[in-house]
Amino acid sequence: MSVLEARGLSFEAGGRRLVAEASFRLAPGTLTMLIGPNGSGKSSLLRLALGLLPPSAGSATIDGAEVRSLSPAARARKVAYLPQTRPLAWPVPVRDVIALGRFAHGVAPGRLAADDARAVARAIAACRLAGLEDRAADTLSGGELARVHLARALAAEAPLLVADEPVAALDPLYQHEVAALFARAARAGHGVLTVMHDLALAARYADRLLWMKDGAIVADGTVEDTMSPARLADVFGVAARIDRSADGLALAVTGPA
Repeated sequence: MSVLEARGLSFEAGGRRLVAEASFRLAPGTLTMLIGPNGSGKSSLLRLALGLLPPSAGSATIDGAEVRSLSPAARARKVAYLPQTRPLAWPVPVRDVIALGRFAHGVAPGRLAADDARAVARAIAACRLAGLEDRAADTLSGGELARVHLARALAAEAPLLVADEPVAALDPLYQHEVAALFARAARAGHGVLTVMHDLALAARYADRLLWMKDGAIVADGTVEDTMSPARLADVFGVAARIDRSADGLALAVTGPA
């Protein structure tokens, strides 16, 4: 069991406070979605929690150890991170890109042990990339490449998975498939944290929502407890209709608040 915990994280840049005293705990078995408008500090918070930015205040730990005290390889064995920007300009075979997810285990893409090869195969199947393994990654569409990067993160098989806007560039079918994939990973015991801009997907698939506004976490709880027309108007400035049924909560944004 691995736990990522942020305590009072703050970050300032250019005289602006981008993240203000943010705290959360990511533990196995829960799909947590971080939502908020553009510029609210979501990506900065992820990077602070993973030790990729130095905080102005506060701390982040994985299993009680300060994140920034861990070596990159040790950190990567605990948490797989899929950043928002994922450029790839070289003609690397898709299979080798995905195999990079095993790097933290001391594996080179061209020298996979049996367990590593099985992990790569599971990631390829989960992201529906069969048949593309030998394609050069720089020949793929944006949506295909997004799935390759997701497969690379999944191949690490780390106990925690953190992804920044993982469904960007995907068509509606794949958006749902990726969200469902994260939900299955959480049910299998992984801790999963994703930044999500599609509020309908968040309403349907998340176990827990972290709401950010102006750099601060303003709500933390289940979809049922935290998603309301009033909160959507306050955080996003939109008017919305929320319908509850046996299948869960359905959200329709109707316009500006």
